[in-house]
Amino acid sequence: MHKLMIVRVMIVLAAAVPRTALAATAGEDPVTGNLIEKHITLAECIETGLQNNFSVRIMRNLEQQAVNNATRGNAGQLPTLGLNASYGGTWYDNRYHYPDGEVTSASSLNNNVQAGVDLNWTVFNGFSIRATYEKLQEMKIRGALDMRLTLEDFVASVASEYYHLIRQRVRLSNLRQTVSLSRERLRIVQESFHIGASSGLDYQQAQVDYNADTSDYLTQVELVRRSVINLNKLMALEDIERRNIPADTAIALNCCLDKEQLWMNTLRNNTVLLQAVSERTISELDMERVKSRNYPYLRLNAGYGYRQYWYTDGNYDRNNQFGPTLGASLGFALYDGGNRKREQANAKLTIENSRLRQEQLENSLRADLASLWMAYDNNLNLWDIEKSNLRVARSNFEIAMERYRLRELSGIELREAQLSLLKSEERLSTVEYNIKVCEISLLLLSGDILTSAL
Repeated sequence: MHKLMIVRVMIVLAAAVPRTALAATAGEDPVTGNLIEKHITLAECIETGLQNNFSVRIMRNLEQQAVNNATRGNAGQLPTLGLNASYGGTWYDNRYHYPDGEVTSASSLNNNVQAGVDLNWTVFNGFSIRATYEKLQEMKIRGALDMRLTLEDFVASVASEYYHLIRQRVRLSNLRQTVSLSRERLRIVQESFHIGASSGLDYQQAQVDYNADTSDYLTQVELVRRSVINLNKLMALEDIERRNIPADTAIALNCCLDKEQLWMNTLRNNTVLLQAVSERTISELDMERVKSRNYPYLRLNAGYGYRQYWYTDGNYDRNNQFGPTLGASLGFALYDGGNRKREQANAKLTIENSRLRQEQLENSLRADLASLWMAYDNNLNLWDIEKSNLRVARSNFEIAMERYRLRELSGIELREAQLSLLKSEERLSTVEYNIKVCEISLLLLSGDILTSAL
């Protein structure tokens, strides 16, 4: 009776093996058990995201705004032309008192219509107009840098998530293999138990290990699906749960990065550093605008107008005026309460702060590069070690499995060899992913991520 119960439990557990664990040989997705719809490459992910990602689209509009603002008219270099018209009227009820006491009254209505064209132009404003135009041009460059930084961050995020998904799928494959090995061990123990060659304790331990492996597998399925959703979110897909399968089955590593070349590229191409340089230029142009108040200004105005007046009292009842008007104004601020001196002093401090922030950023970038390179180089060394460990672990497990079939090895010892293999595979996968993340970060730091083949 006891043996029959154990056999029934074993059958139920064997039937509980996830269908996904058996789907790989059937041309199905090992995550969902359904037929694979689409394999997608990293380049396709980036291309789709560049079209759909909301942050990219928003920044693209902001960049266009900066382009639209960089005009001579916005800087005040061009004259303004306006058309105006007006109508007015006055009504008077007049009472006249005479010395003899006589009082007379009379009403009068005066109307006027005016229309004209006015032209105004600031010819010179102490070089403020030129500085403003150059600042608008620099703001256009800054808008392009902001767009570039958004694109770089987006590409880095997509690449990191894409390779994270590959890593999770590799781990899923390893866990699926672990479930298969645990099921095989359970089968061997069952056969041994039937012929009396193994105890019920061995069989129960095999069941516990099998259930634990199955639980880990199902947990990993959730992690893979979550990574797919995150990747779809970055691409801003309407079907956020669409099953995109990475076309790559392993993480391709670039082991040929050069530290000195990366630093030279960082000084030349790092987007954040270029933004700091742009901010410094803008501060210097603001200084020119403030200094323009040390100079006089010259403004011209011209117009052509028509005026007509109607009177009910007076020597005439209508007056018409029309013709051009010309004028010019020249001025200079002699004293403004010390504000001009104060603004110039603050502008100098702003320039100095811009210079200090640029130097601070360069120092920070050098430290970031050193830290990332140390991690990159260290993980490359670990990669060689873990590849060797994995070969040994696989050989050790194959030997242990063969000895277990020959009943020369206990189930606990086989389990140790199995866990050693799984941990070795996990460590190698982790190291490969860490190397790739370091590579992406180094390329992002050096400003080469948009032109490199990840």
